[in-house]
Amino acid sequence: MQMPLGSSCTQVFNSKTAELLSHHQVEIKQEFPREGWVEQDPKEILQSVYECIEKTCEKLGQLNIDISNIKAIGVSNQRETTVVWDKFTGEPLYNAVVWLDLRTQSTVENLSKRIPGNNNFVKSKTGLPLSTYFSAVKLRWLLDNVRKVQKAVEENRALFGTIDSWLIWSLTGGVNGGVHCTDVTNASRTMLFNIHSLEWDKELCEFFGIPMEILPSVRSSSEIYGLMKISHSLKAGALEGVPISGCLGDQSAALVGQMCFQDGQAKNTYGTGCFLLCNTGHKCVFSEHGLLTTVAYKLGRDKPAYYALEGSVAIAGAVIRWLRDNLGIIKTSEEIEKLAKEVGTSYGCYFVPAFSGLYAPYWEPSARGIICGLTQFTNKCHIAFAALEAVCFQTREILDAMNRDCGIPLSHLQVDGGMTSNKILMQLQADILYIPVVKPSMPETTALGAAMAAGAAEGVGVWSLEPEDLSAVTMERFEPQINAEESEIRYSTWKKAVMKSMGWVTTQSSESGDPSIFCSLPLGFFVVSSMVMLIGARYISGIP
Repeated sequence: MQMPLGSSCTQVFNSKTAELLSHHQVEIKQEFPREGWVEQDPKEILQSVYECIEKTCEKLGQLNIDISNIKAIGVSNQRETTVVWDKFTGEPLYNAVVWLDLRTQSTVENLSKRIPGNNNFVKSKTGLPLSTYFSAVKLRWLLDNVRKVQKAVEENRALFGTIDSWLIWSLTGGVNGGVHCTDVTNASRTMLFNIHSLEWDKELCEFFGIPMEILPSVRSSSEIYGLMKISHSLKAGALEGVPISGCLGDQSAALVGQMCFQDGQAKNTYGTGCFLLCNTGHKCVFSEHGLLTTVAYKLGRDKPAYYALEGSVAIAGAVIRWLRDNLGIIKTSEEIEKLAKEVGTSYGCYFVPAFSGLYAPYWEPSARGIICGLTQFTNKCHIAFAALEAVCFQTREILDAMNRDCGIPLSHLQVDGGMTSNKILMQLQADILYIPVVKPSMPETTALGAAMAAGAAEGVGVWSLEPEDLSAVTMERFEPQINAEESEIRYSTWKKAVMKSMGWVTTQSSESGDPSIFCSLPLGFFVVSSMVMLIGARYISGIP
């Protein structure tokens, strides 16, 4: 089964003004070979990137912008998605296993039995709970179940990477000297990386049974990794020799793009899922409330690493696609705002979209989606409103956990991602959080962050990250419009609904999920001019 649920995109920015000059987007299919399995073809991802580069360069030509002005290339990517390929042929040994894929549930259960109850060394070293979400268990599954992968490892032909590694290796020459590397932000999502020493961890690799020789070298998020080598299929030869000098996992890229460089600053990205990151500075803050500790960025080889607390919601924009594709109550994703506006309330209807279990702060794989509080009066407008509220309630749960871990409540929330164009959603979010929600006029902050990292790299130096040099960004602000008591009543009812969503599936059936809800994809990006270009594959903002 295939569905066009993602896209690759290149975007070109002016490094002096952060203005988006040109972009191009190409859809990528996802495959669902079994229930709960989600895959993508790595060669299709790469080909879509080449197409995006070519079309973007053509568009720059039409704008009379010389592509020789492109000074650096940055890559941003969907994290955790796992690829293994042959270093001698350049051929993927299996499809990319996507972050939301559920096939590894039994792998996780078997591994968890081997972690001592009084010494969770995996979490203390990685900041992550043992979950189907992260790359190590996906890689373990491939080693256990795919003979081509096993054989390539035995013959020392295999390379592992997340999508950033696959793109950088391919774009810097592939079999002809391609650079096999990743950055600290992506490495910190594999479950094989010690976030304190900033190195691959021998004990973790032995625990998961992963040979260290297949892992990429780990670099900072802003340095020259290698130079662009143009594929024979690419006409945009002027990019030959342009340095690839920025690499950030998508959520870290959005944190940088939102300029959350201070301890305590946070952003929430509304895409297929929701990802709320709070910068905790140079210290790892370990959550007592179900959040992840992750590397936020390291903007230079000699620069310090910054850390973040992260809350991940699996289903945000995906719930709107589900209303469109599965229930058919809307024809386009944009219609949800119109339906919700008609009623202005869910009329007591609550929607918990736990289609693939609950992520933060619960980490409960047995949960499944429910719609409750229905009456004969309930109609599709109320369900549409409840779906938008669900995104906001899930964000509130993460923000509450973050406030408890950090001890300092956020005064406002910075937001980005495709769903932020929905004004009803943004107002609901302000009401449910009971703090202002602040949205930049340019929502593509993920691309911008990767461009900033690439342009600021040593040896490139076309983008300054000094606070006084950063371009002021126009913001739209949403203030709470309901009273605090009403906000709390709605939130406590939501929590009651969440409890009812738990325990719906047994261990045996928890490896199956509804494949129609999975929609995620890789990412990548370019820098110019003075311009910085971003390449790759990106989330289609959760809503196509």
